[in-house]
Amino acid sequence: MKVWVFEDNLMWSARLVKSIQALGHEAEVCTALPKEPGAQVAIVNLGSTTLPGAELAPQIQALGAKVIAHAGHKEKPLLELGRQAGVDRIATNSELTFKIEALLEEVGSV
Repeated sequence: MKVWVFEDNLMWSARLVKSIQALGHEAEVCTALPKEPGAQVAIVNLGSTTLPGAELAPQIQALGAKVIAHAGHKEKPLLELGRQAGVDRIATNSELTFKIEALLEEVGSV
C-alpha cells in the first residue's frame, strides 16, 4: 500500500515514514497536494498551518485516497474539524504512534 504523509513536523514525518515502511508499505512525505492519484491512504495533521489537514482532506479523497487525520487527544476542536471535513478516520497522536498498523488496515481495506 502507498501512503502519503502530509506532515510539516520533521520528527513526526520521519517517525511515520519509518513506521509505515517497517510494516512493508511505501511512504511518501508530501509538501503539497499531488496532481495525480497514487496512494491508497493519506495521513494528515489537523494542527498543521502549512499543510492544513481539514482543507486537504476532500482534495485527497478526490484523488482516491482514504484519509486518516490526527491531532492531540486534548485538541477537541481540531478533532471535530476533521470530523466536519469528512475524513475517513480520526486518530489521536498516540493512536497514530501505537496503532498505525491497525489504522492503515482499517482504512486501507475499506
